[in-house]
Amino acid sequence: MTYNSRYNADLRMPTILIVDDDDSIRSVLYDFLSEKYECHTASTAEQAIEFLEVENYDAVLTDIAMPGLDGVSLLKQVQLRDSTTPVILISGKSREHIDHLLELGAFGFIGKPFHLDEVERAVDRAVTKKQASK
Repeated sequence: MTYNSRYNADLRMPTILIVDDDDSIRSVLYDFLSEKYECHTASTAEQAIEFLEVENYDAVLTDIAMPGLDGVSLLKQVQLRDSTTPVILISGKSREHIDHLLELGAFGFIGKPFHLDEVERAVDRAVTKKQASK
């Protein structure tokens, strides 16, 4: 787990959970997003579920294809805990199932390889949505 705790004097920074079994992708996303958000990282969906038991996240960014539980299973677990938490799914697989993923409740989908500006826009929109629901 990587934990980056930075607080504004009056406001908590939005908290993002990044879940990917690929160390390099987790690291790139963490380095990029931690400039703007408090970021936690998990290498498995099972580890992410443990984090969800103790933390409320403003957004979850997860790979779909991982050993053990996949990102779609994680999406369902997030929805059971807090249906207002946006989940953005990332995948290098075919984009043909995007509509189905959105029907399941995913906030968004980002294909691999991705551009960091695309990730930033999706996370910004997700955090805005979550904060509006508070």
